[in-house]
Amino acid sequence: MFQNASVQVPKLKLNDGREMPALALGTWLGFNYEVEPSNEVEQAVRWALDAGYTHIDTAWIYKIEDQVGRALKGVPREKVFVTSKLWNFFHARDAVVPALRESLRSLQLDYVDLYLIHTPIGQFANFSHDTTDYLETWQGMIEAKKLGLTKSIGLSNFNQTMIERILENGLEKPAALQVELNLNLQQPDLVAYCKSQNIAVMAYTPFGSLFYSKAAPDAPPPRVDDPVLVKIAEKYNKTVPQIALRYLVELGTVPLPKSLTKSRIEQNIDIFDFQLTDDEKNLLKSFDNGYSIYPSSTWDWP
Repeated sequence: MFQNASVQVPKLKLNDGREMPALALGTWLGFNYEVEPSNEVEQAVRWALDAGYTHIDTAWIYKIEDQVGRALKGVPREKVFVTSKLWNFFHARDAVVPALRESLRSLQLDYVDLYLIHTPIGQFANFSHDTTDYLETWQGMIEAKKLGLTKSIGLSNFNQTMIERILENGLEKPAALQVELNLNLQQPDLVAYCKSQNIAVMAYTPFGSLFYSKAAPDAPPPRVDDPVLVKIAEKYNKTVPQIALRYLVELGTVPLPKSLTKSRIEQNIDIFDFQLTDDEKNLLKSFDNGYSIYPSSTWDWP
């Protein structure tokens, strides 16, 4: 584990002084809770650690934190960066710390490295709307950090207006923001704002609609066999998904590719030995059309 890894992942400096690896293994399998979970995420995390991943991204709602915890057994704690997220059911200020403690029990950890508010809109367990102001939730996050249960705190699916409101109220600046980012949805204004505020941006769904098996019928191009992308990939002896991930890295973001396949897990981290040209980046930029795989995502919320 780690010793045999041929890839060294660089790190980003966060605004709170800590460092975050520039790529993470994503662990969300979807919301199909009718199926009894197996140990496939546990195995994926083990493969990822062997391949050189030093950052694992998970969340309470994924229902697999226990698998991540089992995979991390025996790994020196300081060697791996773990991100988890507060689900919508726990937005009350006094619910944040107990929710994080529950995640920590599942993960078998004393702390996470980064804890994010998963979305800005709270719900109750019966899915009715929880009107708790996310400023209250954020104060609960600050308390969790003070208790040492997380080293850094951040947001997920928040927009610029929401972040500005946190800062205008004199509260601690988020260390990171996690949002959907891929070739079709590059969110340049939000990324630029976060860069101006020294807030790290993490990119979920980094492959977008590249794969035919995952793409909706109305999803715009490109696909994994796009001739232009194939040509760039061949130039660097890489795959098209690797080019997509490299582009997100060069935008200064932290991609979170997920896979349960050993070879793809290994490929997804092997993106730090080449650089795209300006012309190639401009070509990749041209695929940005604002198409979201999750159109209800929260950057459009007030």
